[in-house]
Amino acid sequence: MDAKKPYVIAVIIQLIYTGMFVVSKAAFDHGMNTYVFIFYRQATASLLLLPIALLLERKNARSLSPGLLLKLFFLALIGITFSLNLYNVSLKFTSATVASATTNAMPVVTFCFALLLKMEVVKLRSSSGIAKLAGVSLCLAGVSVIAFYVGPALSPVNHHRAFATSHASASTSSAQSRMVWIKGTFLMVFANMAWSLWIVLQGNLLKEYPNKMLLTVTQCVFSAVQSFVVAVVAERDFSKWSLRFDISLLAVLYNGFVVTGVTYYLQTWCVEMKGPVFLAVWNPLCFVFTIFCSSFFLGEIVNLGSIIGGILLVGGLYSVLWGKSKEIKNAPRGKVNTMDDADDENGHHKPQEKEQPTSASIVEQV
Repeated sequence: MDAKKPYVIAVIIQLIYTGMFVVSKAAFDHGMNTYVFIFYRQATASLLLLPIALLLERKNARSLSPGLLLKLFFLALIGITFSLNLYNVSLKFTSATVASATTNAMPVVTFCFALLLKMEVVKLRSSSGIAKLAGVSLCLAGVSVIAFYVGPALSPVNHHRAFATSHASASTSSAQSRMVWIKGTFLMVFANMAWSLWIVLQGNLLKEYPNKMLLTVTQCVFSAVQSFVVAVVAERDFSKWSLRFDISLLAVLYNGFVVTGVTYYLQTWCVEMKGPVFLAVWNPLCFVFTIFCSSFFLGEIVNLGSIIGGILLVGGLYSVLWGKSKEIKNAPRGKVNTMDDADDENGHHKPQEKEQPTSASIVEQV
């Protein structure tokens, strides 16, 4: 039974992310401001994680220097505040299915940033190098198909959706402007690029200060403050900030407590057991879950173009991961980071040889 636990946990994580896409989209369809939503989400997550950090890492908190805090401030600004706000705006313009599909490109985008920063290499004459380039090409093709090709529409699984709104159907039907859809798709890509850049930069910062709990909580608090400023500028009518007992409140609590709290713990446990790439290969399952759940609960009309684009993105993901695993398998020991490097139980990196991190070792999402 213990051998099956990582597989069960990986499926649970994908189900949680499926719920995140669906309830967030439902909240936006009900008229919740995306910028206000991010503030509430980050504030809720901070309320959850801050007491835990003070309890477990109170003695280590003094080691956070002003220079490190400044780095964490800008990391939070790029990878959380900017990325999540851009992501939610794009989710409002597109669909939960598109949001789920494009997340499969994140390990590939992370690899591209790592390549630009010389943390990765591509040997064009090797099968691993060809696989990596093929993966990047498939991801570009997938995004293009989602943005520019509609295709036949697939009818919703359930016509009596649970999160019904008076305007939800209009946002997911042919009445939606193609230009808005295209803009939303590329905004989603830019959001994933910002998140991937954050993963790469945080990978470097973890070598300087390898306390994941304090780094995560500090960035969460910074992003809550930053998101508040953004929300005040974007929505000055504070009557629209009120939370009612509907899907909007559920979305805030679900994202703040379940996604940030429960999923963070489950991901950390799963990565320690099987490595970050093991978790990444399960991402396409979330795409499949989201297709059915968004259709069932939101009544989304899923177009063939979104499905084909999602399949291409999944192919790109697996191509890059296969190339990376092939490279590690053929490389001399110590030359490439292994897939299964884990942290100790207190969230600190285990001692290991000094080496450059690769994109395969930093695709873990916090």
